[in-house]
Amino acid sequence: MGAVEEKLAELGLTLPEVVPPIAAYQPAVESGVYVYTSGQLPMVAGKLPVTGKVGGEVTAEEAKDLARICALNALAAVKSVAGDLDRIKRVVKVVGFVASAADFTGQPGVINGASELLGAALGDKGVHARSAVGVTVLPLDAPVEVEIQVELFQD
Repeated sequence: MGAVEEKLAELGLTLPEVVPPIAAYQPAVESGVYVYTSGQLPMVAGKLPVTGKVGGEVTAEEAKDLARICALNALAAVKSVAGDLDRIKRVVKVVGFVASAADFTGQPGVINGASELLGAALGDKGVHARSAVGVTVLPLDAPVEVEIQVELFQD
């Protein structure tokens, strides 16, 4: 177990199995020194723990926790192609999508769940650029979806 996974263990977390694709894509691809993940839903043991719109059926705090799960799933996807999370030089970009009720404007706070997890697991290497976007609906009626781009140390 590498240092990043040890840090996750200290946080009481274990890296999950990679979430299988629900359509025609790969969970992550490596291109040069970068790994790009597909959008990761907050799947836990193959299921969404909650569905619906943030600001409606789902509270902002619940959604923040779901964004954290998305980030953990994204790290699992990165490991699936990079082989070891200790190869991460830095997280470059995070894009978060929040299925939002019409009057919900707290998308940045929701996606903080992902950003805070990456920072806790990776320290300074987890500091990144980010977008937090409100959308009408996400696959499977998920409240949140997160994708990340990481730069790897060159071999």
